[in-house]
Amino acid sequence: MLLHLIRHGDAVSADRDPARPLSPVGRADVTDIAARFRADGTAPEVIWHSPIRRARETAALLAQHLGQPVMLVGKSFLQSEDDPAKIARLLAELPPAANLAIVGHEPHLGALTTMLTTGTASPVKFAFKTAGVLTLVPAPGNHEITDFPRWEVREPISPPPPAK
Repeated sequence: MLLHLIRHGDAVSADRDPARPLSPVGRADVTDIAARFRADGTAPEVIWHSPIRRARETAALLAQHLGQPVMLVGKSFLQSEDDPAKIARLLAELPPAANLAIVGHEPHLGALTTMLTTGTASPVKFAFKTAGVLTLVPAPGNHEITDFPRWEVREPISPPPPAK
């Protein structure tokens, strides 16, 4: 199983559009992420995303450019200040063969990654830039405090590719 944690692509400012859709740079970055997943054979089969527009657009654009069928699933508990334990609990119920991407926001993604790798959400040990990607794989055993499965970093957070 691979778990790709992805912060949404760059969005336009709230002054320009209060709904904050992806900017042209954000769209290009997300398209490049999809190309990297295709090239290395790690494309997700399912993408969970927050209900916020920039995350929904990131997930849809990824799915469009992966070159394979992808199930998009809007999920609660993926917004900035949500409790990462709620998503960690859902991840614990997944079958071991699933390849999943989660598109969300900071500081939630950093806290979720910290919880999955250390067993506790704080202090936060990870930070995601826009269009940043971190890939996790299952590790042996469960965390003592939460009993959630352990995860380890497969690939460090990749910065977004240079804007075109």
